[in-house]
Amino acid sequence: MPQVASAPEIIRRYFALASQPDTEAYFALFADDAVVEDEGRTHIGVNAIRAWRAEVPLVTYEITDVEQTPAGAVVTATVSGDFPGSPVHGLRFRFEDYDDRHIRRLRIAP
Repeated sequence: MPQVASAPEIIRRYFALASQPDTEAYFALFADDAVVEDEGRTHIGVNAIRAWRAEVPLVTYEITDVEQTPAGAVVTATVSGDFPGSPVHGLRFRFEDYDDRHIRRLRIAP
């Protein structure tokens, strides 16, 4: 993932862990009250994020762009896996609120 090298460390850790079976290290990336939006659904809190992750298949990510914007970091990726329509090109991961320790808001959408 050459493009991801320009992303903040917490985002690099997100992509390193997100394509692997769920571990406590993945969930520890999120603040207790984190919000993740994916496929039109909003998941609030680590327990809701756990439930969301249990519903989605493992996927791989090919990072195609990383952009720092006033609203946060936007990572564009091709996502491949065992799901209808795979691969999905141009999916954007908008890290809208985060610091060195936790992700507080992530929106995943084209």
